[in-house]
Amino acid sequence: MTDRVLAIDGGNSKTAVMLVDADGKVLAQVRGPGAPPQTVGMKRGLDVFEALAREAAAQAGLSPGEPIASHTAAYLAGADLPREEEDLTRAITERGWSPSVVVGNDTFALLRSGTPSGIGVAVVCGAGINAVGVAADGRTHRFPALGPISGDWGGGSHLGEQALWLAVRADDGRGKPTELLPALLEHYGEPSMSKVVEKLHFQEVLFDPHVLCPILFDVAARGDAVAQEVVDRLVEEIVLLSTVSLRKLDLVDEVVDVVLGGGVMTGTGETVLGPVRRRVLEVAPLAQVRVVDLPPVVGAALLGLDTIGASPGAELRLRSAYEDHVPADDSTLSNVAVSG
Repeated sequence: MTDRVLAIDGGNSKTAVMLVDADGKVLAQVRGPGAPPQTVGMKRGLDVFEALAREAAAQAGLSPGEPIASHTAAYLAGADLPREEEDLTRAITERGWSPSVVVGNDTFALLRSGTPSGIGVAVVCGAGINAVGVAADGRTHRFPALGPISGDWGGGSHLGEQALWLAVRADDGRGKPTELLPALLEHYGEPSMSKVVEKLHFQEVLFDPHVLCPILFDVAARGDAVAQEVVDRLVEEIVLLSTVSLRKLDLVDEVVDVVLGGGVMTGTGETVLGPVRRRVLEVAPLAQVRVVDLPPVVGAALLGLDTIGASPGAELRLRSAYEDHVPADDSTLSNVAVSG
C-alpha cells in the first residue's frame, strides 16, 4: 500500500479530516460537526470520524475494502489526559483505518502547524482554552484542561457566558452599567434581560455562548470598561499559559515559537495578540509570538508525515498547497451528523 496519512483534527465545534500521501499531496479533505468522544460518547464520536474518513477515502478514489491510510494521526479536543489518549488510540485502532495510530491533544497539532519542528509553546483559545509546550529534548508541559476543576478560565464558551452574566446583572442592579446590556437585548430581540433569562430557562431560545463572544469583543472595542475587563482577563490567562510552560521547560532565554490559535484568537486580531505579545516578551525576550495561519488539521497531517518518515519536501508541498483544499467557510461542511 502506498503510504498515506489520515489526519483528524477533532474540535468541539468542527471535525476536519485530511488524507495526504507521503509526498505531502492532499488527496482529500472534508469537514463535519464536532464530535468529541468524551462529550458525545466513544461510539458516536468515532462513528462521525469514520464517516468523514470514509468520505475522504472515496474522494481520493480508494476502493471500499482498501485501508484508508498507513498511519492515522488524530489530534482531538478532550484528549486531555494520558488515559484518554490511550483509550482513544485503542478504539481508533480497532476501527482498522490504518495499521498504526497516534492520538494526542489538539494543541500538539496547533503547535506543529505553526512551527517547522513542533518545538515551542502553543495556546489554543477556541470553545475552550488549553496549552502545550514541547522542548527540543522531548520534554513536554501540559495542563489537564478540564475546566474549572483544573483551574481553567477562558475560551469562547466561557466568554459568552460572562457576557450574559454581566448583562443580566447590569439589568437588575447587581452589576455595573455596561453596553453589553443593550447589545444582548438587541441580539435576543427582547425588552429586558429578565425576559431573556426566562426564555433561556424554558429553552424557548437557544443559548449558544459562542455567538455572544464576538459581541463581547465588539463592545470592548467601543470603549466599554466592563467588557474590557473580561478581555484583559483573557489576555492575562493566555500570557500565564504561555509563560508557565516556557518556565517549566527552561525556554525563557531561548529563541522559541509561541503560537496562538483557535477561533477566539483568529477572530480578534491585535486586540488580544498585541498585549499578549508584549507581556510574553517581558518574560521571554527572544520568543516569536504569533497567531497560526494554518488550520490544525495541517498540523495533524504534518505530525503524521513525521511519524512515517516523510521527506522535508513533503512538508513544503503540504504547506504551500493546502489553501486549495481548505473549505473557506462552514457552508462546505459535510452532511455527517452526530446521531443518536
